[in-house]
Amino acid sequence: MRTHEQIVEKLISRPGVRAEVERLEREEFALLDVLLKARHEAGLSQAQVAKRMGTQAPAVARLERSLATGKHSPSVATLRKYVTACGKRLVLSVA
Repeated sequence: MRTHEQIVEKLISRPGVRAEVERLEREEFALLDVLLKARHEAGLSQAQVAKRMGTQAPAVARLERSLATGKHSPSVATLRKYVTACGKRLVLSVA
């Protein structure tokens, strides 16, 4: 039986798959940049954001790390809580 990493390695060798993965990575990194910028502009630590969200600091760390690694995509509700905790509004657009 192949491991997840072996399957991903095989799939990523396909040009179309590689391009899609790279596109997704760019989008998630851009989202992470926006979230971190909002938190830093608000002068908040992860613990402070977590308290405002009604959760614990490790949950905020996991959220930020998940976007950095691309291993999980947070829900719109979670993103809304995060940006609201930072004093911002979540605005989505489709282009």
